[in-house]
Amino acid sequence: MTPLAQGDITCAAYGDLFRRPGARSGTPQYEAEDVADGLETELLMAWWAEAARLDPAVLGPSDAGRGVLAYAASRPLRLAAVRRALDALTRTRFFGSVSDAFLIAALKQFRRYFDDPGIRAAARDRVLQGIGQDTRVVVGHSLGSVVAYEALCPGAVEGPVTLVTLGSPLGIRNLTFDRLDPAPVAGVGVWPKSVDRWHNVSDAGDIVALVHELAPRFGPGVRDHHVHNGTTMHDLSAYLTAVETGAAIADGLAAR
Repeated sequence: MTPLAQGDITCAAYGDLFRRPGARSGTPQYEAEDVADGLETELLMAWWAEAARLDPAVLGPSDAGRGVLAYAASRPLRLAAVRRALDALTRTRFFGSVSDAFLIAALKQFRRYFDDPGIRAAARDRVLQGIGQDTRVVVGHSLGSVVAYEALCPGAVEGPVTLVTLGSPLGIRNLTFDRLDPAPVAGVGVWPKSVDRWHNVSDAGDIVALVHELAPRFGPGVRDHHVHNGTTMHDLSAYLTAVETGAAIADGLAAR
């Protein structure tokens, strides 16, 4: 196989869509009070519960008292639960050395993608703009895997292409899976019309992905691969340098 040249790879960036017009780059100084009720809080609690499940040293929601479990009953209880979740997660191996502000910014990006039709459409358009007639493989990491999936669903790409998802939260029911566009049919996610092969790569310790096998959600056409990224379980660089990811991309490049 001929090695890829620098011009053979295009990156579809959409992070600027989440910044206010005129705002400088960087993470806003969010605090616990800025975590919105609904999707942001629910996703944070899901990460916290999964971290506690995987690591006995992490005090999870079920160990932190009835007030945390009943956080939806009142704003003070919800805020207390959010603070405990942030304290727990920023001190774990899953989000080690990550600030509260960075973690909250990730929650807000996730929520705004689903709640803001303008951002959603613009992000998907960025992906489609980067796909040419000779594109064979589309790689999406984390929320980017959701953007790539939705962009490829309508069949706007001549394709077919191979989709490679890394650390993908696509399979999380209620929070991601049931909010997809197009919506799942009879509990099964729609197969992207522009995709002929789909490889999903996930680390069992990646609490952002939460659901590590997508075949049960999207059908047996998805090939699930498990990797071990060490202490950087959700890091893009760790996923990209995994043997399984390289093999998945090579499979797509050789497909046509």
